[in-house]
Order: sequence, then C-alpha cells, then structure tokens
Amino acid sequence: MPTVTWSHSSLKDYEGCARRYHEVKVLKNFPFVENEATRYGTEFHKAAEDYIKDGTPIPPQFLFAKDMLDALIAKPGRKLCEQQMALTADLKPCGWRDKDTWVRGIADLLILDDDNLTAWVVDYKTGNNKYPDREQLKLMSIMVFAHHPHIRKINSALLFVVKDDMVKISMTYDQAEGEWWQYRQRVARIEQAHATDVWNPKPSPLCPWCPVKTCEHNPKH
Repeated sequence: MPTVTWSHSSLKDYEGCARRYHEVKVLKNFPFVENEATRYGTEFHKAAEDYIKDGTPIPPQFLFAKDMLDALIAKPGRKLCEQQMALTADLKPCGWRDKDTWVRGIADLLILDDDNLTAWVVDYKTGNNKYPDREQLKLMSIMVFAHHPHIRKINSALLFVVKDDMVKISMTYDQAEGEWWQYRQRVARIEQAHATDVWNPKPSPLCPWCPVKTCEHNPKH
C-alpha cells in the first residue's frame, strides 16, 4: 500500500507550499470553499460533458464554446467524458478507490482513435491563459498510455474556452517511461515529508489568498 496517493493538483499544491498542502490535503483543517469562479468552471464542465456524451443542448451562457466543442466531436475516435484513471505504484490500472492506488487523474475529454493508434486528451479551462500548466497534460498523457497501451501517440490540449485559446503538446509511447521517473522523484519528496512530519512553509505573493489562516506568513493570521 503506497504511503502517498497523489494527483496533479496535490503534487502542485505540495511543491507550492508544504505547509498549505499538509493543512489542506492531509489534516483537512481548511475545507474547499466554492466561489463564483470555481462554480462557473464546474457548470461549464458539466455542460460540455452532457453535450458531447448525450447531445444535451448547451445552456445559453456557454453557447460561445459550441464551435470548439463541435470541433472536438468531429475528431475521429471514441469520446470518453470525465474519464477517471488510477494506477498502482507499478503503473498497473486499478480502481479509483483501491487501497493500492498510487496516482489518480481525470481527463475532461479523452478521444481514442483505435484505428490510427492515437488519442486526444483535452482539459477545459475557464480561467486565464496567462500561465498554462503543461505538466497536467504530461501526466494525463502518460496515464492514458498506461490504461490504453495500444495507443502510440497522444496529442493533448488545455482548451481555454473563455479566451478562445489552446495550448498543445504531443507525446509518444516511448517517451512515457522517462516522464514517470521524473514524477517518482517529485513524489518521493512528499513521501519524505510524511515520514519526517516536516512541512515547511514557502512564503510567496500568493500568501494573502491562502486558506491556511493559522500560518504566520498569511496576512490574515
């Protein structure tokens, strides 16, 4: 059983600030509080899923994204919406809640073109496109390779729907192993923190927006 079960967001949280990660993800002292921006994102994801999977009409507030979603529907291959993927530490597919789950990830849209051995992974973003996080695309891609080993190449994209922008990367099956070793090194730091119970804060300009109000670096302390 792994000492740490992680995801892209939890790894990013730890590397951003170990203190915040510990308080929020481990101790759960500061539950997630939905705001207008996160609610908007959740509603868009649901609208996109319903439209692509079932043809449910897009709500009026999201009609601006119809052409983008239609372009995705037109791509050849099986469309899998909100696809949950989980792997054990030896990179074997497993259940989302299995005891030996090591890493989890959700692809907003996975398109599998079985005939051409290729795939598309799409992640919808309703926020700003100023600092695109390509690392998320890397993790989703190598997880797809593990779950669908017949796929040889994956094109992935962050689709900034409000900004009408797309950030893309490509990856081949042969590149996946090297990416996994980089993730293992990064996750080992979280495992070390759990083993030593050392969670040092990492002050930054983002501290005023941190939910951990008990931290000495938070102006709201």
